Amino acid sequence: MTTLVGFSHLSLSVTDLDRSTEWYREMLGFTVDSRVEGDGFRRNRLRHPDAGITLTLTAHEAGSGDAFDERRTGMDHVSFAVPSIENLHDLKEQFQARGVEHSEVKPTASGAGGMITFRDPDNIQLELFAAG
Repeated sequence: MTTLVGFSHLSLSVTDLDRSTEWYREMLGFTVDSRVEGDGFRRNRLRHPDAGITLTLTAHEAGSGDAFDERRTGMDHVSFAVPSIENLHDLKEQFQARGVEHSEVKPTASGAGGMITFRDPDNIQLELFAAG
């Protein structure tokens, strides 16, 4: 059986590539690594300088334009790890200052960590998770 060696990247379909790219840069600190234009789509490849995470955002010409809904079959949410609960509280303050709707910092099932949930411009549910 083939062995997996890691996680390559996450690719999200978005309605407005420029708006979403700027949002992920401002809110989560991603930087644009490359831009691709293909047959019927435009894509920005983003990287996070601290975590090394690759996130691609793709706008399809034939996209439906519908907002994301985790109740449809497919992806439910994306969770990013942060180092500590203190980081969650710092990000909560940043969200408040920038008008991003978000949950309170909630304890994890073990009680040792925490999480906060919020949504991107296309309503994709995101989570920040501190293991504790």
